[in-house]
Amino acid sequence: MKVLFIGCVQSSYELIQTLHGLSTASITGIVTKQISDTNADHVSLVPFAERHNIPYHDYEGDRQLRQWLAKIEYDVIYCFGWSHLLSAEVIASARSGAIGYHPTLLPMNRGRHPIIWALALGLTETGSTFFLIDQGSDSGDVVSQERVVIGDEDDARTLYDRLMSSAKRQIVRLTNDLYEGKLQAIPQNDSMSNYWRKRNASDGLIDWRMSSRKIFNLVRALTRPYVGAHCIYKGEQPKVWKVQIVAAKDQLAHVEPGKVLKVETDSRSLDIKTGDGIVRLIEHTFSSIPAEGEYIR
Repeated sequence: MKVLFIGCVQSSYELIQTLHGLSTASITGIVTKQISDTNADHVSLVPFAERHNIPYHDYEGDRQLRQWLAKIEYDVIYCFGWSHLLSAEVIASARSGAIGYHPTLLPMNRGRHPIIWALALGLTETGSTFFLIDQGSDSGDVVSQERVVIGDEDDARTLYDRLMSSAKRQIVRLTNDLYEGKLQAIPQNDSMSNYWRKRNASDGLIDWRMSSRKIFNLVRALTRPYVGAHCIYKGEQPKVWKVQIVAAKDQLAHVEPGKVLKVETDSRSLDIKTGDGIVRLIEHTFSSIPAEGEYIR
């Protein structure tokens, strides 16, 4: 089965490696981006294509893509980790259509930044879902889905890795089923759907009036491989990569959020008053450590 593979992020790279090892699929073309300003986890697939002598196209726009596709033979399109909607013409160019990937339990939580939103909102589970791409956004028939638990200890990195473990198992099964003509597609129930919006820089700003739990969730949602949560101190915007919720032993009802309560010089950790308690900044990028009693915005 001839596969056209489209993607430009870390998950794209991991899935194309898994696909490349299957006897039921042959990757005949790759569409990717050598440079991306929009994906924090960007990975160009050009080195992979060159290493395996696979024709590739560095995406510039739909017109150039369609011209290049006219030179490539493929039965199905696998589009994993791509921020552009495929046109109806591109989808129709593949005999078996196009299959996409979305790390939620579709039809719930369609849209942008699914791993970040799941953690930031404090969800306890999400999903790994492959679906047939149509002209909507993450709305096509589901061809493979697994539930993925989100634990208190999870952050963006660990959840990303667990989702990939599920996705790699799934792509083997669905590729073999597609090759054998046994792939089953289940329509999504649109009445159960919602769409997560695109996040911007202001969504990553820590508001110390938030609860300790919400700050914890925001930080773990934006940690590596993403851009990191941030705060404001002396005109700078230091990143906060990891925090811990600290039990408050003293009476803090009259202490304002954002006040530095404790500083550990050796470890550079900071205890900060939140809307309902304390969080300890364990990993951050403060160029100068605030003193006890100072305030962070």
